[in-house]
Amino acid sequence: MTEPGKGGIAVGVVGCGHFGRFHALKTAAGPDFELVGVHDRHAERADAVGAEAGAPALSWPELLAATAAVIIATPAESHFALAREALEAGRHVLVEKPIAATLAEADSLAALASARARVLQVGHLERFSAAFRALAPRIQRPLYIEAVRIAPFKERGTDVSVVLDLMIHDLDLILALVASPIECVDAVGAPVASAHEDIANARLRFANGCVATITASRISFRTERRMRLFAEAGYISVDFVNRRLSLVSRGAGGTPLPGLPGFGIAESAWEDHDSLAAEHAAFAAAVRGESPVVVGAAAGKEALAAALMVTKSMAASRKRAAASGLLAGG
Repeated sequence: MTEPGKGGIAVGVVGCGHFGRFHALKTAAGPDFELVGVHDRHAERADAVGAEAGAPALSWPELLAATAAVIIATPAESHFALAREALEAGRHVLVEKPIAATLAEADSLAALASARARVLQVGHLERFSAAFRALAPRIQRPLYIEAVRIAPFKERGTDVSVVLDLMIHDLDLILALVASPIECVDAVGAPVASAHEDIANARLRFANGCVATITASRISFRTERRMRLFAEAGYISVDFVNRRLSLVSRGAGGTPLPGLPGFGIAESAWEDHDSLAAEHAAFAAAVRGESPVVVGAAAGKEALAAALMVTKSMAASRKRAAASGLLAGG
C-alpha cells in the first residue's frame, strides 16, 4: 500500500450508496489519494460504483489489506463496527456523521485511534463549506442563533431521524460557533413519512447564556437553509442556498438603516467551492502529519451528544403529549 508522504495515499471506500459514490469518485479524481477499491454489502452496487470510479470491488478484508486509510459511508448503525475494525488494523479513518450510535462507542473509537496513533476524522461536511468559512470570522460571542434546514422528502437517510440526518449539521456548526456546553434542551418532533422523526424543532440553552433554536424537516415542499446569529454589536443573516450573507452592525459601513442610527447593513456573497474535496484534502493532510484533524472524534462526539439530547427531549415531549391526549391514542 502507498504510505503517507510517498505519493497518493492508498484509500478504500466502504459503502457505495448515494454519498459513498461521491466519495469514491472524488478520491479517484483527486490528487491526494489512490483509490484501490470499494466495498458494499450489495455486490452489484459495489461493482457499479467501482466501474465508474475505476477501482475494483473488494471484500472488506481485502480492502483493509490493500489500504492505508478508509472512508466509511455506510448506514449509521454500522459506523462503529467498521471504524473499530479499520483502526484495529492500523488504518486511518474518515467516518461519515454521526461518528457512532452512542457516546460510549464514540469514546471507544477515540481511545482506539489515540492508541494506534491513527487519524479519526468525522464527516461533518459543513465545516469545510465556503459558507462556514464566510460566516465564522464575522460573528463574536453570539447571544441567539436561529437555524432552519428543510428539504423535500427523499427515501435516502430515513434509516435515522431527521435529527441525525439533517439537524446534526446545524448542531455541529452551532457548537463550533458558540464553544460552550449545552445546559438544557427542549425539543419536539414527529414521524410523518417514515418510521423516524421527519420534522423536529429544538431549543438549546448553553452555559454561556447563548440560546439556539433549530428547525429541521425532510418533508417540506421546498429547500431552505438559513441561519441568523445575533450578538451585542448586531446580527448576521445567512442564506446558504443562494450564498448570501447580510451583516447588520454598528459602524460597519454599508447602507445606513433608516430608524436605526449608527447601524448599517453590508451585503456580501461567497464563491462556492467543493466542500467534499476540501474535506478530503484535510483528511489527507492529517494522515500525512501536515496539520491536525479539523473535525476529530471529540467534535464528532459533541455533535452526537447534542443530537441524542434533542432525541431524548423529543421522546419526552411525545410522552407528555400522549398523556394529555394530544396524540392519537392518548
